[in-house]
Amino acid sequence: MYKNAKQEYEKYGVDTEAAIASLKDIPVSIHCWQGDDVVGLDGGGSLSGGIQTTGNYPGRARNFEELKADIKKAFSLMPGKKRLNLHASYAVGANVDRDRYEPKHFAEWVKFAKELGLQGIDFNPTMFSHKNVKDGLTLSSPDENIRKFWIDHCIACLHIAEYFADEFKSPCAFNIWIPDGFKDVPADRLTPRLRLKNSLDKILSCGYDRSKVIVAVESKVFGIGVESYTVGSNEFYQNYAAKNNICCLLDNGHYHPLEYVSDKIPALLAFYDKVALHVTRGVRWDSDHVVLFEDELKEIAKEIVRNKATDKVLIGLDYFDASINRLSAWVTGQRAMQKALLYALLINQSELKNLQDKADFTALMVRQEEYKTMPFGAVWKEYLKRESLTEDYLTDIRFYENKVLKERI
Repeated sequence: MYKNAKQEYEKYGVDTEAAIASLKDIPVSIHCWQGDDVVGLDGGGSLSGGIQTTGNYPGRARNFEELKADIKKAFSLMPGKKRLNLHASYAVGANVDRDRYEPKHFAEWVKFAKELGLQGIDFNPTMFSHKNVKDGLTLSSPDENIRKFWIDHCIACLHIAEYFADEFKSPCAFNIWIPDGFKDVPADRLTPRLRLKNSLDKILSCGYDRSKVIVAVESKVFGIGVESYTVGSNEFYQNYAAKNNICCLLDNGHYHPLEYVSDKIPALLAFYDKVALHVTRGVRWDSDHVVLFEDELKEIAKEIVRNKATDKVLIGLDYFDASINRLSAWVTGQRAMQKALLYALLINQSELKNLQDKADFTALMVRQEEYKTMPFGAVWKEYLKRESLTEDYLTDIRFYENKVLKERI
């Protein structure tokens, strides 16, 4: 099947061997929080502050050892290069509050990631599920003490990110997301944003090493309990990032339903050295459904590939489904991202661009339609074979569920 597929793609000027080789070198940063429903390890116990996970499928990881075991199993069923994406709430053995976290509280994660042969660790300050999310606000709070706590937390996390970069000799993507906003129509939209701006200025002025840490800010249209106004809007963060030479992170669940991240990627690439992604699947809202091999995911991958931006776009996954087997959710989403990248790599992008430049939109449409029925599946299976994997991961996951997860009930 692969031999025939290779010949078919050759007719379109596509080298399937080159596509497979390229895919193997594109790292995807995989989020730890799918395994325990974003509960974390630092004693929060339950979600609050604009975050919600639905479902009660048995077998949730309840501690560090269980979460490590689940990650190890899930990652073993995922092809390609992988990074680990951590939230600060996954500190191990910390007996201090979040504003005083140190690298030592994440040393066990470094050891584990190295054992798995991962490319690096990415990091996120955790500004939810904490008593200091006061009235739904953190970095934009009118309470100076609340702001200071979260500023100190972010600065502490920046130093931990430097530690990760040093350990893996690879820059750490560091993403700031806050839940701040208001449920109903606010009386003042400007002042909270000025407070947020001031807080971010203080965080960035801490003296972190920019060669080691890629700071990104993540916008959102609205969230649970902040339906009317979000302080960290797209316009605010894009302007802040541009002015301060940091990165914008695009989460494809954080925009209006007909506002596509695939279109935003090339817009930002025109101005930014790096663009960060949180790839998710929003159903009607930012619901963080498991990523599937669907149209928008394909378009996101096309924009990364056709613009030769596989080293400029930092791909991270962000979804959490507690209604199905959590390992299956992890693997399904990661494989969907890999499929989308391979699909994009198996398109003669130069030919399509040339047709567009010549204004031959008739041929462009026809050619794009032809790619949809090319024997992509045969190339995907060949890639999995070379990664010592098969299409069937559910059998392994069911065995693990019966042997390990059901014992947690």
